[in-house]
Amino acid sequence: MTNGSSLPSVANAGFMPPHAAACTTLQARVAGVDGFRLKEGPITEKTVLRFRSFVQEPMRWGSPALAGDAAHTVPPTGARGLNLALHDVKVLADVLPRVLSREGEAAPDEYQPRALQRIWRARNFSYWMTRLLHTVPGGSAYDLRRRLGELDNVVGTRAGRTYLAEQYTGLPTSGGRREG
Repeated sequence: MTNGSSLPSVANAGFMPPHAAACTTLQARVAGVDGFRLKEGPITEKTVLRFRSFVQEPMRWGSPALAGDAAHTVPPTGARGLNLALHDVKVLADVLPRVLSREGEAAPDEYQPRALQRIWRARNFSYWMTRLLHTVPGGSAYDLRRRLGELDNVVGTRAGRTYLAEQYTGLPTSGGRREG
């Protein structure tokens, strides 16, 4: 069954819990000490959003420069969209004073390489997290066990947890080879 597009209905694909379970889960997530409750209504459509990554190169044409979602998008799995946008602004903030004071004609050329290094790392992390955390329809028991083993390596070791924390937060933002 389809929902009017070429995408299968999520309800029929088995990706979401039944309506009542979805409402219960959502209510539990927004519940607060003030007794707030969402007004419930029918779920009229369930679809899988096909989100894609995109990186615009070049990120600068003459004076105008692209930053944030105008220059790059990543799937929400890696939770890096806002971090990347803020880093773009940080790099631009480093470059713009020299551009405006005319002290550095080459200063605008620094923006893209510094930004792209971080963008491609984040893109890789988002891809990796998506592959690690999402079950592929028709995936084998072996695939599941391999992903669980990989996840255990990430959360079960200090090095894995450090890597995960740095990638989620986008740290470090300066110093050595990790700058970008």
